[in-house]
Amino acid sequence: MNKTKVDDMLIEMITPKVKEIEEKFGNGEGLTQDDINTLLLKSQYNHINHLDKKLDEVTLDVASLKGEFNDLKSEFNGLKGEFNGLKGEFEVLKVSIEHTIQKSLNRNMVMLFGMMGFFLTLSKIIDKFS
Repeated sequence: MNKTKVDDMLIEMITPKVKEIEEKFGNGEGLTQDDINTLLLKSQYNHINHLDKKLDEVTLDVASLKGEFNDLKSEFNGLKGEFNGLKGEFEVLKVSIEHTIQKSLNRNMVMLFGMMGFFLTLSKIIDKFS
């Protein structure tokens, strides 16, 4: 945690008074309202100090999470690129399959017309000789 000059000045100002109050209380003497207020002020400052430390920890955690998120984002973008590459490969494969199917259909149609012609001719020849 980074302390400011004001933080240091406040601690320096109340530290001697806190020591006096601790000695006074240690000797069994009663505390005045000013003594209690000074102890409350020190307690509040310690609480704020603790919260500042926790805030610093949270800030570091958030920065760390941001870095991890950016790493995941980079990995996701890499996977996205790979997916797009596979998508392109599948598109090429699809076109190739479509081309192969079309060639097969064309060849089968030619064979079908050839066979039909052959059987038509054969039937005409058989009719002629019968």
